Amino acid sequence: MTGKKNNKYSSEFKQTIVNLYHSGKSYSQIHQEYGVSHSALANWIKQYSEVQIDDDTVLTAQQIKALQKRNAQLEEENLILKKAIAIFTPHSDKD
Repeated sequence: MTGKKNNKYSSEFKQTIVNLYHSGKSYSQIHQEYGVSHSALANWIKQYSEVQIDDDTVLTAQQIKALQKRNAQLEEENLILKKAIAIFTPHSDKD
């Protein structure tokens, strides 16, 4: 086993299947019509379902995950900068 995911289906296909699910098709109907397994559909629903943030903003779970990852990276960089400031800022003996 190579450890790579089998990208049998395109992102567009996955999004279409998730949209079908949200429009009322059941897991079994989707499985019968498209051959998508229950576990794959469950994963795709988590990954491609949209969340409406406000009137103008709709994000997918993928986008939210990417934003969380970027936020964690920025928080880590911020912490490093704070530590650097503490190291390079001179302290007076009167404190």
